[in-house]
Amino acid sequence: MIERITHNDNLMAIIVRKNFKKDGISFITSNDSSLQLGYMSHPAGHIIKPHMHHPVYRETVGTQEVLIIQKGRIRIDFYSFDKEYLESRELSEGDVILLVSSGHGMTTLEPLTMIEVKNGPYRPEEDKEKFEGKHHDTR
Repeated sequence: MIERITHNDNLMAIIVRKNFKKDGISFITSNDSSLQLGYMSHPAGHIIKPHMHHPVYRETVGTQEVLIIQKGRIRIDFYSFDKEYLESRELSEGDVILLVSSGHGMTTLEPLTMIEVKNGPYRPEEDKEKFEGKHHDTR
């Protein structure tokens, strides 16, 4: 299953659940997305031809993050650009989320290991603004 989370026609996140299955190559993001998210499923013996990516100059605005949940559970709270709480989703082992825009906060619900991938370069002094969110417990 793939879920797109939107608010006022703004894409905030895309969740790819661990049970999503589709043969071949499926790109979940559009070609103009600053971070491309794709899913691939191939049989044994399938060949992906050697290739390289040319040093194409790209300009992006904002930071997008991919979280790959390896173990445990996490709740992601979504916020509007006005820092208002909107809704939450829980993710567990094998789930993947692309955080596209707006605000988000996270609470681990079980011991958690995850991998984060985001576009860079990262500039801590300019990149992130922390704010008080809605803290609630769903355990």
